[in-house]
Amino acid sequence: MLKSHTVGILGGMGPAAGADFVRLFVEACARLMRERGEPVRDQAFPEHWLAQVPVPDRSGALESTALGAHQPLEPMLQALGRLAALGSRAVAIACNTAHAWHATLQERFPQIEVLHVAREVSAQLAAEGVRDTALMASEGTYRVGLYERAMADAGLACHLPLAGERKLLMRGIYEGVKAGDLRLAEDCFSRVALQLAHRHGPVAIVMGCTEIPLGLQNSAAVSGLQLVDPAQVLASALAVRAYDGASQHGHA
Repeated sequence: MLKSHTVGILGGMGPAAGADFVRLFVEACARLMRERGEPVRDQAFPEHWLAQVPVPDRSGALESTALGAHQPLEPMLQALGRLAALGSRAVAIACNTAHAWHATLQERFPQIEVLHVAREVSAQLAAEGVRDTALMASEGTYRVGLYERAMADAGLACHLPLAGERKLLMRGIYEGVKAGDLRLAEDCFSRVALQLAHRHGPVAIVMGCTEIPLGLQNSAAVSGLQLVDPAQVLASALAVRAYDGASQHGHA
């Protein structure tokens, strides 16, 4: 049986995305077991903890200049502390925008590897030979350049939506998925994805907000596009850490 380590998932942003991340993680663990010729048994899955904590809106905090604008940090630090106390060796954050605070979270908990979603996605795409990408994300993620920097470091081009398309994405995130209107979400997200593909050709479209895959699942409108789900990439990376321990690159 594979030896495993305890890992954690920082969720609650939103709760549906956190719950879905656990499903992706369990699937990634089962896939890894099969790849290594191990039987998939309940007892072979690693101990993993999900912290579903109420965290103030990340995009809103990043857009605000008022005092306390970075208020999402404190509940995330508290949750990370609980995951550390439970023995987590590595933690994945089930929210793209929350990675704006990644450096502080990692600095405060050096004993844990806090995975960085944009770096994991960029490394995987580069390894697959992808060179051209487009990014669908929240305004907060665009504001901090989360993916643009990681992709540039990996040698990838990153195309961004136009201003009106960004508003459509935010509508799909907040009035769609977060409000439980998946039909509206699918309409908003698919329109932006198709526009990106029309402008930039056969690029890998990164769904850089955990709500976007939830709105586009089973969508026939985007069936011909190459869509990349960062949550799946991150879940697979966490599964590797659960069985193999810390990344060979450390906390870089």
